[in-house]
Amino acid sequence: MKKIILSVLLSAALLFSCTDLEVTPTSFITKENFFKTQDDAIASVTAVYASFVIEPGEQSLFGRNLYFLTDMGSDYAAAGVSATNPQVRAMSNLTHDATSDRVQLAWRQIYNGINKANIAIDNIPNVSGSDVIKTRLINEAKFIRGLLYFQAVRLWGGVPIVLHEPTSINVESLKSKRATVDEVYAQIILDLKDAEALPSTYTGTNIGRATSGAAKAILAKVYLTRKDWTNAILKAKEVINGGFGYALFESFADVFNKAKKNGKEHIFSVQFEPNQASNGASGSTFQATSFTGFTATEPADIISNVALFYDIYVAGDTRRDVSYKKQLLNPATGLLYTFPKPIFSKYLDVTNLSSPSNVAINFPIIRYADILLSLAEAINEKDGATEEAHELVNQVRRRAFSKAITTPDATVDLAGLTTIQLREAIREERKKEFVQEGQRWYDLVRWGTLVSEVKKVTAKNSVSERNNLYPIPQSERNIDPIGLPQNPGY
Repeated sequence: MKKIILSVLLSAALLFSCTDLEVTPTSFITKENFFKTQDDAIASVTAVYASFVIEPGEQSLFGRNLYFLTDMGSDYAAAGVSATNPQVRAMSNLTHDATSDRVQLAWRQIYNGINKANIAIDNIPNVSGSDVIKTRLINEAKFIRGLLYFQAVRLWGGVPIVLHEPTSINVESLKSKRATVDEVYAQIILDLKDAEALPSTYTGTNIGRATSGAAKAILAKVYLTRKDWTNAILKAKEVINGGFGYALFESFADVFNKAKKNGKEHIFSVQFEPNQASNGASGSTFQATSFTGFTATEPADIISNVALFYDIYVAGDTRRDVSYKKQLLNPATGLLYTFPKPIFSKYLDVTNLSSPSNVAINFPIIRYADILLSLAEAINEKDGATEEAHELVNQVRRRAFSKAITTPDATVDLAGLTTIQLREAIREERKKEFVQEGQRWYDLVRWGTLVSEVKKVTAKNSVSERNNLYPIPQSERNIDPIGLPQNPGY
């Protein structure tokens, strides 16, 4: 029964999407003929989570497609020779425009997830079952809706706010005008505040679902992005001191060890499992696009400039050889293979190199190291380079150098920095810590340094202020050009 419901909901959500109005829906699945039991409600929220990882015949949202905007659209990643899609190459060299298929797909995927959440939120109250379970499921859907709107508002600025499933197949009734940035953030905060009521932990098959700690963590990032330092500090400290059990792994490599998925550092991750790339779905394609085998063939996703990224790690920093691989043992020959350039390797499963579609390494949306560095940044911007701010950064640094995390160590610790110096140090730590985790473009934009940093990469020197936002997809504007005015420069 659950499989049938999930399949129907995935299809239904595509039909309902207000962002794909060129496909005229012919019918609607409503609470009267669909949502009846608690199992139906659970399956509907499972479909909301599935919007992260399933995209028949395409790259899934967090399986790689969002990466084109948040990572390849920044300074550190570029399209390799095996990336043959001209739209991907345009994204890499920042010559993309409003017809970009990657931008259009990201918009559609985000709104498909939002609309699945809306369907669940609207209909779950009317099913039979436990009120406690129903409230939890609604708040899970609100968490995901808030998270997806947080992606959307940073990518495009003001976007349409859609909070309910359509009740008509009339195209005019489905049009939604752009809201302001402030209005979108207000909705994000409302959803995430409701999600703070979620359980703090789960067991068994529920591990990996949204929690109260995850809601607080994303709220901390929302406030940090808004430069609301007071609330960013408040929420980050609630994550740290809230009894959730979060902590840094002692080894940086464990963050991407599939045997330690959903561990103490993983506040919220997109769940990838073996064989998600079968049956027309896409799962995660990060390994397949970072590693093309033991040949000289350049993979689809490459480091944009070795000197600006790989070479910046000093001796002893373990993050370099987790984030990148310059050499790898070929299990077929027993020989160490040296790549022409370092390859991305956080999502590389060395136990399963021959079957990349089966790789099951999760994608971290937010982890504890991010909260430590976010809190340090907010404190530094609000109160200056305090000892507390230094210590938060130093915990991340100590782990990077395989030191005891909470024990001061003069060989790696930062000390006595000014506010400006600590600001730059935090930015440098984020650059080294979050390679290929969908953070870089967002960081550069909120710091106001996207243009200056990206210009350092020769192949990306066409960057301009327009690149602080992505274009509203032209296919959406063709439907409603007045309600969806284009972003500057496109």
